[in-house]
Formats: sequence, C-alpha cells, structure tokens
Amino acid sequence: MWPNPRQVLRYNQSIRNPGDDKVAVGPWLLALFIFVVCGSAIFQIIQSIRMGM
Repeated sequence: MWPNPRQVLRYNQSIRNPGDDKVAVGPWLLALFIFVVCGSAIFQIIQSIRMGM
C-alpha cells in the first residue's frame, strides 16, 4: 500500500538542512541584470521620443 502523500511531504520537509537555503544568484549579478533591463528600457523610451519628433 502506498504511503499517504501528506506524510511523505512532511517527511521530506523535515529532513532538509537549515543551511540548504542558498541564494541562486549573487547580489552583484542581480544588480547587473536590473541595470541592463532598466537601462535598455530608458534607451528605448529616449529612442521612441526622438523618432516621434
């Protein structure tokens, strides 16, 4: 007979180590990504304003 899925989920959550919560990306990489996205958006706005004139 198969175990109850709730019990299995509770067991899997209980065996996690507290140190396993690691950040996927570093703060510098995140800052670079935001800078590139915001910079390209501002550049696109400026370019669309110039093309409209």
